[in-house]
Amino acid sequence: MIRGVEAILLSSEDGQKLADFYREKVGLKLGQEMEIGENDEKGFEFELSGVNLYIMDHSEVKGKSHDPSRVMFNLEVDDIEKEVKRLDKEGVKKIQDIYHIEGYGLIATYEDIDGNYFQFVQIKAS
Repeated sequence: MIRGVEAILLSSEDGQKLADFYREKVGLKLGQEMEIGENDEKGFEFELSGVNLYIMDHSEVKGKSHDPSRVMFNLEVDDIEKEVKRLDKEGVKKIQDIYHIEGYGLIATYEDIDGNYFQFVQIKAS
């Protein structure tokens, strides 16, 4: 039986630089740093409610994402307008400004420094 999503993994040529982006620009709280595997690759854990985001070095990942729309992850926020203004001020590349999905809420899409897309979402209050 599948119980849920335990973690999201983002592999990078430079995990430290990508982890710094998510900590400094996006505002995620870094949980722990770790060594992974036999080649002293680094990993970085960001604790989110219910699911962890792990950013890690990966020897087979080079350069930017070639298909950033294929897999995205959403970060739920309580005030999307405030958070979008903050990311705009930080100079984070915006792909799509705030838009509405009926019955769901508001979404804004951004690109990280490795070319991966992530979204801020403000879920419609029930």
